[in-house]
Amino acid sequence: MFQKLDTLKTTDFDSIRLRLASPDEIRSWSYGEVSKPETINYRTQKPEKHGLFAEEIFGPSKDWECYCGKYKKIRFKGIVCDKCGVEVTHSNVRRERMGHIELAAPVSHIWFLRGLPSKIGTTLDSSVQALEKVIYFASYLITDVNEEAKAQTVEQVKQEYKSKKKMIDGEYTRDVDRLGQRFSGDEKKIKTEAEHLASIRDRKLAELEEDFLIVDKELKELKPLKVINEATYHEWSLRYGHLFDADIGSGAIQKLLKRVNIEETIKLLEEGLEKAIGAKRDRLMRRLKLLRAFHKNGIKPEWMILETIPVIPPDLRPMVALDGGRFATSDLNDLYRRVINRNNRLNRLRELNAPEVIARNEKRMLQEAVDSLIDNNARHSKTVLAATGKKRQLKSLADFLKGKQGRFRQNLLGKRIDYSGRSVIVVGPHLRMNQCGLPKTMAMELFKPFVIAKLIEREYVHNIRSANRYIDSDHPETWDILEEITKDAYVLLNRAPTLHRLGIQAFQPLLIEGKAIQIHPLVCDAFNADFDGDQMAVHVPLTEEAKNEARDLMMATKNLLKPAHGGPVATPGRDLAWTVYCMSMVADKPEDKYRKAFATISDALYAYQTKKIGLREWIRVRGSLKDGMKDE
Repeated sequence: MFQKLDTLKTTDFDSIRLRLASPDEIRSWSYGEVSKPETINYRTQKPEKHGLFAEEIFGPSKDWECYCGKYKKIRFKGIVCDKCGVEVTHSNVRRERMGHIELAAPVSHIWFLRGLPSKIGTTLDSSVQALEKVIYFASYLITDVNEEAKAQTVEQVKQEYKSKKKMIDGEYTRDVDRLGQRFSGDEKKIKTEAEHLASIRDRKLAELEEDFLIVDKELKELKPLKVINEATYHEWSLRYGHLFDADIGSGAIQKLLKRVNIEETIKLLEEGLEKAIGAKRDRLMRRLKLLRAFHKNGIKPEWMILETIPVIPPDLRPMVALDGGRFATSDLNDLYRRVINRNNRLNRLRELNAPEVIARNEKRMLQEAVDSLIDNNARHSKTVLAATGKKRQLKSLADFLKGKQGRFRQNLLGKRIDYSGRSVIVVGPHLRMNQCGLPKTMAMELFKPFVIAKLIEREYVHNIRSANRYIDSDHPETWDILEEITKDAYVLLNRAPTLHRLGIQAFQPLLIEGKAIQIHPLVCDAFNADFDGDQMAVHVPLTEEAKNEARDLMMATKNLLKPAHGGPVATPGRDLAWTVYCMSMVADKPEDKYRKAFATISDALYAYQTKKIGLREWIRVRGSLKDGMKDE
């Protein structure tokens, strides 16, 4: 039977907590195991069974219709087809239902291995480099040591060393005693031969001691969590195979994590913390903090090693048909397919009893495929690239979550909201300080509901749909109504990042042509804005309380001092300072006969606009003064 997803209302919770999921919990989310890498049948255009888009796992592609077509329409709601196994329900469930992949071998979660600090490394008190060698099948990890047998072996080695040393000394003594019989009376030869025998004895004793020290050192190093290379493993297996167990891959790490007794380890760490100082204390504190978090939340350390992988709903990794029979697909489908292919291949190798070397290589490739699926950027080796088109890097699950374009910042924190807009800012020299120039098209979009209400009230139209068409037709009445609405309205301008309260202020909108928002240069310092391409967001206050707050507290003319120190924030600069500088830089006054003359001020302005005269040029304009007509 299919599980029922609990439908939660948004008012049912105060917060969301993320925690590590157990393999059983991952299986409980799932509606079925994805065992085939296929997506859709290119002949029938339908999802393949047991594949990444399977309807019997994720739900029907068409509303109220099973895969084989036996059950159609809503009257069969909730029935599971006995032929194809698909539940008759709404296709929206393909955005909710998850599947899972049962892994043929345990794999490490790359976040808990490579994150800083490494959670697996901290739990086992081991270095990340050593753990990586084990996980990627470059080195072996000693998982268990028979301490009793090891102690007996150490004692045997010591006894053997003593007996061999005694035997060498005995041989030397016997050989020296025989010299008198061999070289009777020849003291010189006896002395020479005795020295030779002594050198042989010393060499044998040195070799014996060296061998003993090597064996003693190896036995001391023989302890759990010791990482050894393959050559050392084979050598030690022959010598001390009865003393230890070693393993390779994520399975070895999982064995050790299962043995971690969190409560006992916390007690030992608390005792060790009393005497520890410096870097050692910091390391113990870090480990203690992690284990306490595990204990508090009921998390088992071995859950950091994956036995099963969740498969996200198919509508969150869609496959879209293009012209010419081609398909555009999410990168996640390619990454899931790699995992399934390698997992199935490993299962087949096990069934065939393939050599351990081949199976081990397949396990390593499975580990790398899961790493790429979870976080394609965190891998030290080459990242996975797209097979077709540009050889770009595939987007993994982590890439869909992190960064500015990720799910959290773009879709959850940065949702598009009504009654708001965004545009580039430019200087508005004709504006008052409490005004902003708002492009007409933007203003129409922001105030459209108010314009529609006025159009219906004045009986230009009779419903919202016809009002929208009326506005789109660009009737002059719509712009008149917009002008009327914005006359007494207020808008809030915000420039990111909003670091203090002056980062968002209220202005009276003035409708302008163009697409850029105009602001007075005096308010630039408050926003830390300049006119080199900065953008600002516009928000419309809707309630009476919001409008009153905008008018009484947030107007630019009422925020002239910085809240931090009380100093002025509206200081002349940028365009204002440049204007004053330009106006004050006037050329030397020439003689009247060299100055151009104009009948009116309008003529002079027209000459300036057509570039007949310059900004700082002296001219003569005929004007009406109290004492009659004279040159200015």
